[in-house]
Amino acid sequence: MARTRSSTSKWRYCHPSYYLKRPKRLAFLFLAFACASLLVWDRQTLLKEHEEEILKLNAEVVRLKSMVGEVNYKPGNKEEDVDDPIDVERREKVKEAMIHAWSSYEKYAWGKDELQPQSKNGFNSFGGVGATLIDSLDTLYIMGLDKQFQKAKEWVANSLDFNKNYDASVFETTIRVVGGLLSAYDLSGDKVFLDKARDMADRLLPAWDTPSGIPYNLINLVGGRPHNPSWNGGLSILADSGTEQLEFISLSQRTGDPKYQQKVENVISQLNKSFPDDGLLPIYIDQNEGKASSSTITFGAMGDSFYEYLLKVWIHGNKTAAFTVDKVTGCGMNALWKPASPLEQTRGYPSLVQVVPELIGLRFLQQDSSLSSSQYVRINLRERILLILSNLMVNPLRPLSALSCNFTIGWLCGRASYVISNFQPMWTDMNVGTSWNILRPETVESLFYLWRLTGNKTYKEWGWNIFQAFEKNSRVESGYVGLRDVKTGDKDNMMQSFFLAETLKYLYLLFSPPSVIPLDEWVFNTEAHPLRIVTRNEGGDLERSDEKSKPSIRLRGRKEGRSK
Repeated sequence: MARTRSSTSKWRYCHPSYYLKRPKRLAFLFLAFACASLLVWDRQTLLKEHEEEILKLNAEVVRLKSMVGEVNYKPGNKEEDVDDPIDVERREKVKEAMIHAWSSYEKYAWGKDELQPQSKNGFNSFGGVGATLIDSLDTLYIMGLDKQFQKAKEWVANSLDFNKNYDASVFETTIRVVGGLLSAYDLSGDKVFLDKARDMADRLLPAWDTPSGIPYNLINLVGGRPHNPSWNGGLSILADSGTEQLEFISLSQRTGDPKYQQKVENVISQLNKSFPDDGLLPIYIDQNEGKASSSTITFGAMGDSFYEYLLKVWIHGNKTAAFTVDKVTGCGMNALWKPASPLEQTRGYPSLVQVVPELIGLRFLQQDSSLSSSQYVRINLRERILLILSNLMVNPLRPLSALSCNFTIGWLCGRASYVISNFQPMWTDMNVGTSWNILRPETVESLFYLWRLTGNKTYKEWGWNIFQAFEKNSRVESGYVGLRDVKTGDKDNMMQSFFLAETLKYLYLLFSPPSVIPLDEWVFNTEAHPLRIVTRNEGGDLERSDEKSKPSIRLRGRKEGRSK
């Protein structure tokens, strides 16, 4: 009678005792394991070498594209003003959107800070200084909307009153009100805007009266009484204290009064005394001692625009303050880079993209609104930045047609490019962390800069897709609204002033020739208000720009807007 094997005998090969009794088979098992390990290691080494080669090739592609862009977009190139019919059509669509937004504000919220489209009424979110109206002045002018601009100018001249018993944010008031008025002055040459900008700046100046000169972040527009919010221990915030330089230096240049420039440049001088070698400052600053406290380091909220303005002030000041560029774009970004994981690459993120988190002490946070950048390579600054941005924009833009990505800020003229994301433990995954969209401008701002510097029309197509998504999902009868949830389409009740000041302006310029607000003649503040670059000596001496002839504005027809 034949013997049958029991089912348990099949598992004897998994039992260690089976191999201990059979040395040859044990040796064979070890040999097989060693060969498999060697094969895996070899594959991983090849993969790493392959990624490094791809990195070098991408860097070379960016360098070549940059060279081509420079050839095609040199100042004075006659092809700059040759409009693509598609661009003309799209620019008109953007202008029509601006007319819809502006006319809704004019009808339901005239003189108020912002419009609530759903309830069709105005809301004073900045103390009642007409924030949307001032924010929109340069957008109206650039688009050639003369009738609307003249009506807004009349309101500024006859009705704008800063005597408000309101504790204003020095940062928000500077970038929106002072910046918006100065930009309108630079574009139109109308002195009423300069006088109003000076009026507001004078009300803000007491905020800098601290032992160190680092400003308080809040001040009452009538009585002064500067102070800081209590929720952060009464300290000044880095971005709020270091994002007034463009506007106040410009004001000194245009009025010949150095006090504005002296106040804001002293802030950088104080911070530079203890500026760390890695170029990174915590977000809280002791306004009494002028030193950074032990707190979060980030390129995100409360830190971002400080780094932006170091670079922009350098450009605006004829590139005379070298320390502002070296410490930010060199050590600063490198200090926080983290590699993308292989799983992130399989989820659709380019192998070159890296994730930079916030830093608290010596510990990285896993959830952040952080800078996303590419692998460091030894190429010059311009090429590095283009490589960072071009790789960043490959996949994060994919969901934007559904308005599911909040914002990406372009570092190219001082903006740190980042997306709001949640990062899972061990950096193994990335997803969209918030589902709301309030019509923020930073993604189209990035596209605008990338288009101007590379000539790559892909960025225009992405911008057009974003605009169409806004039209489809956020346009209502009385303006534009944000979405509380892009997945459900649930609408909020606010048309943010930056939608008119920034989002629509950058979209319009994306479809305009480079001769419209050329980047070698203008610098955009962090609220997208273009300020004209004027000569500034190495020693910081002022040349009063309002005594010079204003730049001539060449009309391209009412339907085309203006060209510089």
